[in-house]
Amino acid sequence: MDQELANGAAAGGLGVIMLVYLAILVVLIIGMWKTFSKAGQPGWAAIIPIYNIIVWLQISGRPIWWIILLLIPIVSIVIFVIICIDLAKSFGKGTGFGIGIFFLGFIFIPILGFGSATYQGPAAAQS
Repeated sequence: MDQELANGAAAGGLGVIMLVYLAILVVLIIGMWKTFSKAGQPGWAAIIPIYNIIVWLQISGRPIWWIILLLIPIVSIVIFVIICIDLAKSFGKGTGFGIGIFFLGFIFIPILGFGSATYQGPAAAQS
């Protein structure tokens, strides 16, 4: 009886974790959709794997071949930080906001999409 109760509690906890994960995922997708739309890109690109990274690179002003760099361990972390900072700067935000996108994207990307920030062109191309 105790084992059945423990199994039920574990399954319930796993269900809660899954619901929280799905809620974060939905918020992130909607935020990316709005961010892409603000930048004049198709919002639906947010739900297409790999293509959403290509669009993110275009918005940031980085070359598309950087997607290859994202496949290299450790290098990919540095490249992704740079892309996040460029994305923030493309919307008139600072480096700190870009670091926020890197570490807490599920919070900062919806802020970018639903906030008052406007797309100012690709930041990397302006440098």
